[in-house]
Amino acid sequence: MQIAADQLDAHLARGLSPLYAVHGDEALLVNEAVDAIRAAARRHGFDERESQTVERGFDWGGLLAGSREISLFGSRRLIELRIPGGKPGRDGAEVLTALPQSLSPDVLALIILPRLDAATQKSGWFGALTAAGTTIRVDSVELAQLPRWIAARLQSRGFTLPSGPAGRALIEFLVNRVEGNLLAAHQEIEKLALLCPPGELDPETVEQSVLNVARYSVFKLGEAILGGDVARLSRMLAGLEGEGVAPVLVHWTLADDIRAWLRIRHGLDAGQPLPSLLRANRIWGVKEKLLERALPRMRTPDLERLLQLAAQCDLAVKGLRPETLPHAPWAALHTLALAMLDALWPTPPAARQGKRLVLLPAL
Repeated sequence: MQIAADQLDAHLARGLSPLYAVHGDEALLVNEAVDAIRAAARRHGFDERESQTVERGFDWGGLLAGSREISLFGSRRLIELRIPGGKPGRDGAEVLTALPQSLSPDVLALIILPRLDAATQKSGWFGALTAAGTTIRVDSVELAQLPRWIAARLQSRGFTLPSGPAGRALIEFLVNRVEGNLLAAHQEIEKLALLCPPGELDPETVEQSVLNVARYSVFKLGEAILGGDVARLSRMLAGLEGEGVAPVLVHWTLADDIRAWLRIRHGLDAGQPLPSLLRANRIWGVKEKLLERALPRMRTPDLERLLQLAAQCDLAVKGLRPETLPHAPWAALHTLALAMLDALWPTPPAARQGKRLVLLPAL
């Protein structure tokens, strides 16, 4: 069977499956699910743990043979298998399909995977794991869900929030500090648990205790652009610059998004299905939902002009002097990012913060 991560504790309280597969991209939540399964395995006498990672030349036959071994001395084993790429290949698929039926009663299998697309979840090997064991889907926590997630975590540590606007302001303060980074949010909550007694949190104490722990990711820029969130976009760009991220990496990310949008637009115009185009361009999760909403506003001429603008920005990033953009790398990146947002979500100039570039129609 397949369950969500928040159903795992209740499932483990009822007993163990012979096999588990955890899949998702949110490292904190995946690790917590894996730790919960390990703890339950220890309670049921699986005292030995064997960890393997699938790499080039991995011995799939050895994995299958090891899963069949019966202990002569009464010890029970937990075999963990990490598949970082999420694709076991033909040999691996055959072994994973056969694995549930080959497991010794003294062996519990735990397979750890990244987020799987819909096609992989319908594959024969994954279906065999789901039918014989339990697969746990670890969903990412979207930015809109983060306030509720933080509030629930605080409650689990014995904290309560002030009533009314003060409580909402405290949660908003924490959300802005961690900028969607669950690991950073978890660390701050654990720190509060050490510094503050259980009970109602004092906003002033929280503000003094919590550092600015935002870990800005270049790969989240596209989410802010697709969502039309100019304030978040400006904050992320300023954060990346302040953290010393190389401008060339930010430019590559923005330009890669534009190229992906253009490929999807061309594919749709040629009659290709959207799901296959999203998979081919490695777009999923939050970004997939945002892109689907923004697609009606993606016009080929606008995207082509954005690509030309990205070429000009490339000159600024490399220390040259573009004709149509500021020469300073970060100023050019701000202009490019806001132009991308404006192409999808045009708004009056008064609503914009920072530099803005309007794409004019081609003559």
